[in-house]
Amino acid sequence: MSHLTAKVDDVQDAYNQHKDRLVDAIDSTKSILAGIRVFNKDDWVVRYPQLRDEPQEGPLRRSLSFADDPTAHTPVRLGLTRSVTLASISDAKEEQTADADAPSPAPLSSDFHVLRLDLKLGSTSSASSASSLVSQLEKSSIAHLLDERIAASVAHIDKLRLRVQDTSSKVLVTGDLNAGKSTLVNALLRREVMPVDQQPCTTAFCEVHDATENAGVEAVHIVKEGAAYNPADDSTYTTGAIEDLEDIIAEYESKGSEHLLKVYLAGKDQDSLLSNGTVNISLIDAPGLNRDSIKTTALFARQEEIDVVVFVVSAENHFTLSAKEFLWTASNEKAYLFIVVNKYDMIRNKDKCRRVVLEQIKGLSPRTYEDANDLVHFVDSASAAGDGENKDAFAFEEMEAALRSFVLTKRSKSKLQPVETFLLNLLGDIELLASANKLVAEAELAHARAELAETKPVLEKMRSGRDKLEEGLETVEEDGVGQASAKAKKVLSDALEQVGSGKPVGALRLPSYPGLLAVWDYAREVRRTLLESLDLSVKMAEDEARTVTSAGVAQIKDLGEEHLPAGVERSRRIFMPEAMFSAVRRGKSTGSAKGGLKTRNTIVVAGGAHGLGIGLAARPDMQETTFLDLFDVNHQFWVHFGDAHGGKSAEADGNPGALSVVGVGVGALTMVGGQAIGVRGLIEGVVRLSDFFGNETARKWALPVVGAVTVGAVVYVVLELPSSIPRTVGRRIRAAVEAAEDDEKRWETEHGVRIGRETRKVLRLASWDLRERFRGAMEERVKEVRNAEEGEKRALKAQEWFGSVGDRVGVVRVNARLGEESAV
Repeated sequence: MSHLTAKVDDVQDAYNQHKDRLVDAIDSTKSILAGIRVFNKDDWVVRYPQLRDEPQEGPLRRSLSFADDPTAHTPVRLGLTRSVTLASISDAKEEQTADADAPSPAPLSSDFHVLRLDLKLGSTSSASSASSLVSQLEKSSIAHLLDERIAASVAHIDKLRLRVQDTSSKVLVTGDLNAGKSTLVNALLRREVMPVDQQPCTTAFCEVHDATENAGVEAVHIVKEGAAYNPADDSTYTTGAIEDLEDIIAEYESKGSEHLLKVYLAGKDQDSLLSNGTVNISLIDAPGLNRDSIKTTALFARQEEIDVVVFVVSAENHFTLSAKEFLWTASNEKAYLFIVVNKYDMIRNKDKCRRVVLEQIKGLSPRTYEDANDLVHFVDSASAAGDGENKDAFAFEEMEAALRSFVLTKRSKSKLQPVETFLLNLLGDIELLASANKLVAEAELAHARAELAETKPVLEKMRSGRDKLEEGLETVEEDGVGQASAKAKKVLSDALEQVGSGKPVGALRLPSYPGLLAVWDYAREVRRTLLESLDLSVKMAEDEARTVTSAGVAQIKDLGEEHLPAGVERSRRIFMPEAMFSAVRRGKSTGSAKGGLKTRNTIVVAGGAHGLGIGLAARPDMQETTFLDLFDVNHQFWVHFGDAHGGKSAEADGNPGALSVVGVGVGALTMVGGQAIGVRGLIEGVVRLSDFFGNETARKWALPVVGAVTVGAVVYVVLELPSSIPRTVGRRIRAAVEAAEDDEKRWETEHGVRIGRETRKVLRLASWDLRERFRGAMEERVKEVRNAEEGEKRALKAQEWFGSVGDRVGVVRVNARLGEESAV
């Protein structure tokens, strides 16, 4: 007896040690899950991996993808466990070598067990098909779904912790309709408590307890809907009699409502499972699985409260689809299930029935199949109350003894093993999740560093070249404006000098001399031609500015090619030189500079607004022709009697001298009504004048003198006027153009300023466009570098954090498995 007591104590100590390790493992796992949720929310969008087989010749390989990006695959090697497989993910290119003596890898029915997300599209989609995944979901949406699944797992392990610490055990008896669940429960209780009929009777969850838990009183407690049951608080339930249990169940079935019934029975038979004298046991008789989907879902939800699942299957029907789905789900948490094949005595070919059922169990719960001698029993519950010599009664007794041993003696296997199985599956899921996300973090870290290696030098180059670009643009602008202004002034000065000497500019030609009879018109045409020459010189100066500006725009473009990084769109602006100095339509003009006419809705070309350049030939004040355009005696006097350089004519000051008066007089003598007088008239005038001389000598000399004067006048008029008039008109035009007292208001100076301003406007616009592109490109590179640096920091943190999660999972798994070894 002492030896037996010591053995029981050893078993109890091993159970307590296993329980304490499981509690610690549960707490550690909960801490890990809480950390993942926080990390997923604040620091990293946790990716959901998917492993799939890759068809190929030779050793089987798998690929890793993610639900939010199913098109990206990473080949991996198939190992014996997920930890081995994940360790080989980064070594995708390494050839797989197989050891002939190594065991073949166990098939993985699912990548995840607990944290699995259902991302299939429709009933015909396949989880192994990339096209079936909801790839349209964003990463954050997948992460949100995963967070909800983790939250549900945390809530589940909280209940598991309570279940581990609870000294009692809950045994769920379930199965398909009419499989004999209630009959089995009655046989185990040694009483006819549960209603039994050919039609389904149990439509509520009947949880049977020993009456000692209710102060020794037999009763049925009907838990109120939505209330948290408390046997000490009669407001959470209503009371009924045991004899009325069938009527109570029928009443709630007719109402279509679902209730939990707590049935308290007095232990009349000390050999019953409830009255074991060791552990508080409760038997739960559940509705049939395939009765309706609502109750089946409720049954699935209650698994977290169950320590032992006794699954009753009909030997006639074997496992239905509902049964298979329930057992597959239950096996994720409970490695061992207690299976009762009922109504076995009604089967003729019992060997075939046994073989088929065991094969099905092998696929649904491999651990149960391995221990089938203790966990799988073929009985007939209806015949269990018969004679002791009845072989069915013996089979039932063996089953009951095995169940008692499984629930009481092997509590580590029945009560703690399911929790451990669920915990190990959850830890495996966490490891898969952490390992896959660590790979993602490593890939993103490599990508961020590669992006930094590419963009950071570009940014540094742009920063170092920014001042150089500014200097280059300013140099191009100032040089262009200076060259355009200087060339304009030179062209205009040369043109003014040439016009001042009576020579037209460019392709213009002076009009042909028409003779004395049209000398006035000749002077007018000469003036117009010389004025047009100045207008043409302005155009020539503007053309020079266009050439200089085109070169400046080309230099700015070269600066852009030098300083803008690759990939930045270049300017699509096309410089059109002919658009410079274009006509500007003016509405109303209240006046014109330098005596111009008032205009209304006219076209004024650039420069004409100041009465200069283009438009000089149209100015009335410049077109006016005078006698001084024919005979500039003042100029001749200063040339012959003044300073050596011709000096400044008195007429330029508005004060005609004596010689100019003489010149005007001579002109008056030779011009009458706009017509030149003949030589004869001139001689007759001289002869009549000589009559005043009473001296015969005077009369003798008068004729030769008058003849000489007449010949000289004729020679002057005939030979000098065609060449002197252009010079005279040119001098007068030049004097009028240079009349400004201030050098800055001189004709060529103002045009130089105007042309320089137009050149600056074009070059500044091109420079502004390049500056904006450079600024935008630099801001984009700054943003890219900042994002890459943040991505590198985030990925490095995630890599380290998920690595630490993997290490923590390894420690928790070792502790949990130590508990398993001690239990064994």
